[in-house]
Amino acid sequence: MAERESQVVLGLDPDPQALWQAAQPETRAERSAAEQAAAAVLRHCREVIDATAEACVAVKFQLARFEVLGAAGWAALAAAVEHARGRGLLVIADGKRGDIEMTARAYARALSGELDTPFGGVPGLGADLVTVNPLLGSDGVEPFVSMARAAGRGVLVLVRTSNPGAADIQDLELRDGGAVWERIARLVAEHGEAGTGAGGLSDVGAVIGATQPQHLERARELMSSAPFLLPGVGAQGGRVESLAAAFLPGRAGGLIAASRSIVDAHLVGGGDPAGAARAEAERLRDAAWTLSG
Repeated sequence: MAERESQVVLGLDPDPQALWQAAQPETRAERSAAEQAAAAVLRHCREVIDATAEACVAVKFQLARFEVLGAAGWAALAAAVEHARGRGLLVIADGKRGDIEMTARAYARALSGELDTPFGGVPGLGADLVTVNPLLGSDGVEPFVSMARAAGRGVLVLVRTSNPGAADIQDLELRDGGAVWERIARLVAEHGEAGTGAGGLSDVGAVIGATQPQHLERARELMSSAPFLLPGVGAQGGRVESLAAAFLPGRAGGLIAASRSIVDAHLVGGGDPAGAARAEAERLRDAAWTLSG
């Protein structure tokens, strides 16, 4: 962040029907429809990353958009991750995984670690951070935390998300007081204590939707050391200017996640897709860096 003076996370959730370059069917019959779509998605991701890399610190890959294309989609994801790393960007695997014990460990290894087998080590995706669904409770979060910590990586736990339906469960009042999301926030703080480094931030962070900034001050009270991933800026209505509380621990306390507002900027303001995306990423970078100074 200090090197690039940025807290912007580029969100990539590519739709084969809405790429920068329209996907054209190939004449080679040996390539399946999934392989052709995956190749077009990969080309799109590389172009977006190249256009915006200097204004961003990380790329958040929405895993479902790649998994829907099967094995070819997973291969495209791995190649896009490698490309992002080549541009000096951190990688966030946004799969919102959640399970217990052995299954959670398998998810964690697939996304960020390495699986030991009788045939040798099998590398995972190599993500620096993964998003975790805490609905199963502490024993559903711990395997992700322990494996990420051992690898020098981190996790981002869903605490108060940006979608309208989040209030259906996350805002419910508990019998002993406080909302469900506040109890999850305490869980994040508990798991993060052992992973708080010299910079004052933990390796266990929280996903806090930028569309509900009124929760940020309370979230900071409960999770003073957690880095916040703040999705929902732009297309979902979130505004950088409303997120000051996220940066109370310092500039690295908040990650501004923007997907459609960057990738589809040319549909709003015109111009070529790469230039419009770069301009929007730079605008977000300047706004957040100024706010958090």
